[in-house]
Amino acid sequence: MKPSFLVRLALLGSVLVLSACAGYSGSNLKPGVATLSEVVASMGEPAMRWKDADGREQLAYPRGPEGTQTFMAFIAADGRLERIEGVLDMAHFARIEPGKSDQAAVLRLLGPSQPQWTAYFKARDELVWEWRFCDSWNALAFFDVLFDATTGVVRSSYQRSDLRGPDGRAPGCSR
Repeated sequence: MKPSFLVRLALLGSVLVLSACAGYSGSNLKPGVATLSEVVASMGEPAMRWKDADGREQLAYPRGPEGTQTFMAFIAADGRLERIEGVLDMAHFARIEPGKSDQAAVLRLLGPSQPQWTAYFKARDELVWEWRFCDSWNALAFFDVLFDATTGVVRSSYQRSDLRGPDGRAPGCSR
């Protein structure tokens, strides 16, 4: 192959990758204007979706395993976008109540955790789900939710630093 062909191919690949990232967070979608089909066309198929009795829908877009955000798209009963929220933050984590919240509530609040970061501890009959996020100090961290594996109710939750990078930060954590 000619070098100019390889250069063109590399440029085309770069353009495709960058255009795919344009709708990664749904920032190109306008609430009240964008439709459900436009949300899916821009953000992709959701990892999970919930349909409420009133016709509203919620779509979960986890951007892991190395990403640091999960986006929830809320669709009104008329099929138009209401809002998109990034949910991996302290405000959402604080809504998890030990002894009250269950697995279904946590999934609806934060979306699915990464399967490779899910662990079961037989001796404690405990299931742990984990999400990677950017903490209040703009550093990579993990948020863990520990469930009673028999009842599915939250026992506790906590956050811890992710120090895998050279300085504990990821490009996605810059503000």
